[in-house]
Amino acid sequence: MSATEIVRTEISDGIAEVIVDNPPVNALPVAAWFELARVIRQLGEDAATRVVVLRAEGRGFNAGVDIKELQAEQNGHQALVKVNQGCYDAFAAVYECAVPVVAAVQGFCLGGGIGLVGNADVIIASEDAFFGLPEVDRGALGAATHLSRLVPQHKMRAMMYTSANATAQELHAFGSVLEVVPKERLRETALAFAKEIASKDPAVIRAAKQSLNGIDLWDVKKSYRFEQGFTFELNLTGVADRVRDTFGRES
Repeated sequence: MSATEIVRTEISDGIAEVIVDNPPVNALPVAAWFELARVIRQLGEDAATRVVVLRAEGRGFNAGVDIKELQAEQNGHQALVKVNQGCYDAFAAVYECAVPVVAAVQGFCLGGGIGLVGNADVIIASEDAFFGLPEVDRGALGAATHLSRLVPQHKMRAMMYTSANATAQELHAFGSVLEVVPKERLRETALAFAKEIASKDPAVIRAAKQSLNGIDLWDVKKSYRFEQGFTFELNLTGVADRVRDTFGRES
C-alpha cells in the first residue's frame, strides 16, 4: 500500500478524522510516517479545522515502525535515519498541530504509537487497549519522553527496562486516558468529545493549544531527539542488528 492509502482523512463540521489503516498490525513504513506528519500539519493550518481525531482501523492502533523494512536494508543506515526522522516529524506534528488532537486507541499501542498518543491532547481508549514500548527488545530506544506523559516516572522506567505494557484502565487511573469505553463505542465517544471542542470559539481553542504547549515542563522534541541519539549508537556498534535478528527469528 502507498502512504496515501495508509493514511486517509474524513472531514465533517470542522472535525477532521485522520485514519491509519495498514494491515495486519498498523506498523508503518517510513513514507507513511512522513505522510501522517504532512496530513496533520496541513489540517492544523486549515482555518476550517477545529479539532483532529487520530484513530486507526483494525485490531490495534499502532505497532510502531515496520522493523522488516529496516531489516531489509543492505547498505548503511539510511532506512534508520529516515524512519527516525519520520517518527520525529509525526510526533512533532501531533504536538504542534494548531488545534487539539484527540487520539482514539484500540488494541495495541506500541513503540511509535506511544509517541503519537503521548503528544496528543486527549486520549480515549477501548477496554482492550494496552500501551507499551518494546524498544529494548528491538535494539532501539526512544519515546520514553512520550511514555512519561502517560504514566508516572518510576512506572515508565520499569516499563522501558522490561518491555512491559500498561492497560487502558491503568492509564485512566493515572489520568492520562480520559475515558475507557467498549471497542464498538470508541469512535462515537471520540467524535462526541471532539464535537464538544468544535463547539467552542475556534480562535480561543487555537490560543489555548498554543498556550498549553508553552507551559509544558520540558521540550518534547528536544527530549525525544536526545533519546534517538542512543538508537543511532546501538546501530553503529552493531548491537541493534544482533537484537533485531533475534526478534526476526522469534517472529
